[in-house]
Amino acid sequence: MNIILLGAPGSGKGTLAEQLVEHKGFQQFSTGDIFRNNIAEKTVLGVEAAKYMNQGQLVPDEITNGMVKHALQGRHENLIFDGYPRTLDQAQTLNMILKELGAKIDHVIYLDVDHTILMDRLCGRMVCPTCKRSYHTKNRPPKFSGICDYDGTSLEVRPDDEPDKIKVRLQAYEQQTTPLIEFYKKEEIVVHLNAHDLAIGEVYQQVIKGLKI
Repeated sequence: MNIILLGAPGSGKGTLAEQLVEHKGFQQFSTGDIFRNNIAEKTVLGVEAAKYMNQGQLVPDEITNGMVKHALQGRHENLIFDGYPRTLDQAQTLNMILKELGAKIDHVIYLDVDHTILMDRLCGRMVCPTCKRSYHTKNRPPKFSGICDYDGTSLEVRPDDEPDKIKVRLQAYEQQTTPLIEFYKKEEIVVHLNAHDLAIGEVYQQVIKGLKI
């Protein structure tokens, strides 16, 4: 089973992905890791991607899709896609890539959270740069202040988790993601979860119920 997690920054996608990986045997498909690996190995696509990134520009879909296609040759089942696809073109391309490999997207989990709640969550968020687990100063603090519970790494606050930047990110999310939600709704694979007032554990249980796993 392959699933896509859709939701605004702060909606809980990262935490949900952690739980699905830990308890249900999924593997997180990280485009961030794919970008870093291609750039480090100086692949043709990695070199092209670096040119755009070094100029502060978005990497074109054709380059991103190319790296994704290559990465999926190694594993294309029991994956969680979080952060990809971001555009309608990427979604359509992903479907074609998986079809060629005899796989598909089985479910899309859409975590719907009110923007006021998202602002509160993001303003207090801290992230472990090593294992990528996220914490919150109020709602989910680490056992020891500023230290990851799992690997002892010092937690970081993302530069884009400042209020003004958060508002911009949420606006960009709405513009990019709304077409994706409509696209996947037509394929009747969307599990729409109103997660406004749900605790982390409740979100996980609702998702497990929706996926029937």
